[in-house]
Order: sequence, then C-alpha cells, then structure tokens
Amino acid sequence: MDAKKRSTLLTIAAIGVGYVALRNLPALLPETLELEPLDQPAGFRKYVAGETSGGFDPFVGLGTTESADVTAQKAAALKRVSADLCDALYGNLDATASIIPMASFSDYYCPFCRVQTKRLAGMTENMTDQVAVAWHELPLLGDSSNLAAKAALAAKRQGAYVTFHERLMTTPFQASEEYLVRLSDDLGVDSAQLIADMNSAAIARELENSAALARVFAFVGTPALVIGRTVVQGQISDKMIRQIIDLEREEGWDIACRSA
Repeated sequence: MDAKKRSTLLTIAAIGVGYVALRNLPALLPETLELEPLDQPAGFRKYVAGETSGGFDPFVGLGTTESADVTAQKAAALKRVSADLCDALYGNLDATASIIPMASFSDYYCPFCRVQTKRLAGMTENMTDQVAVAWHELPLLGDSSNLAAKAALAAKRQGAYVTFHERLMTTPFQASEEYLVRLSDDLGVDSAQLIADMNSAAIARELENSAALARVFAFVGTPALVIGRTVVQGQISDKMIRQIIDLEREEGWDIACRSA
C-alpha cells in the first residue's frame, strides 16, 4: 500500500470514528482529578483523560522504513527540546506564579482536536489573567495534516496564525497546495510567501521540535496538553482544566522547570 493511500485511509478512519464517539463525549470524560507522577521527565505528572486520534497506525509495517537522515533529525530535535524542556514547551509565554502556561498539541484533522481546540480557545479568552497558551502543531494523520500544520506556521510569520488556525480547524476540505493558496487569498495572506515558508528549514525544525516534545511526554495521539507540570493525554473537560489550573497555581507550576 503506497504512503498516499495509507494517509488518506488513516484520515478518513480517524474522522469517522471520532465523530461517532463525539456523540457520547460528556460520558467519556473522567471527572475525578487523579494524577500520577512521571519518572521522566522529572517533576511532571500525568492525568489520563478521554479520547484521542492519530496515535496508532493500523498499516504499520506496510510502508517504507525510516531513513538514517530522518532518524538523525529526530535525535537532534530530541536533544534540542531536552536542553530546556519548559522553554521548548512554553517559549516566550507571559507566565507568572498566577498565570499558568499551557501547551496544546493538536492535528487539524483529528475530530477530538476540533472540538477541544474550540472550547479551549473560548475558555482561555475569558481567562487571560489565569492562563497563557502555546499552540503546537502535531500532524499525525497523514499528508493533509502535515500540509495544514506547515501552512498554519507559515501564516504565523505573516501575523495570521489565529485566522488560519480557526479556518483549518473547521474546514471540511483536505488541505492541498491549491486549497491553501485560495485560503491565503481569502484571508489576505501572501500565498507565494506562505508556500515558500511552508517549505523552509525553520518550519521543518519547529515541527520536529513539537514531535520531539510529544515523544518526551509519550503522547500516543491528539489532542494532548501540558498544563504547568501536568501532562494530559486525550479529551478533557473544561471543569478538569480549571481544576488543574487551580492546582498548578496553588502548588507552583514551575517546580518541574526548576528541577529540569
């Protein structure tokens, strides 16, 4: 099975399964805040939440093996993010003792991400004095996901990340270069510059870093969050997010950063 066909089947399967599961989403989300300390990375703990997309490839073994260059790139990215884990997670967020940093990892074609990202954006808009969010692209569902992630990061270089992100999270269309050019024109973004930036080494490096962070925290799919020092895999309710934010503020979210 060729890589393109596998990518398309994975995307269709993930979206189809996701929308069925979303009907019963409230019942799927745990409501008890139970945390387990992580051995690695030190200082962090995990909360296992609800459903994810994109972590398991049922066609594993049917594609090509990873090249030595790709293996080396992954190792280099892992070394980069491990050198300063909190900086790689949160960057230059304006986090303080009272403003808790949050890192969100999502895929534009993960149905659970589409629901959670919208809720998360709406919630944090009303909590700017309590939380700051760093958005990480983690494309796991094939070529369209990868193109969409590159386009969003390229749009950020033109100050249009938010509008691009919102449109890509709601579009029914699979990302292609033609579609992204039309979207750029519609949003007043320089499409030629966008395509050039999408293929740049800087954006490749940014995606490599986010993928390396996902490996550090053993994310098996999307959505995923790191709230302060609490690692969350899967869908999570607004109630649980607020509880974790309160706990991070009470205990001091930067404990993990000081011990890293």
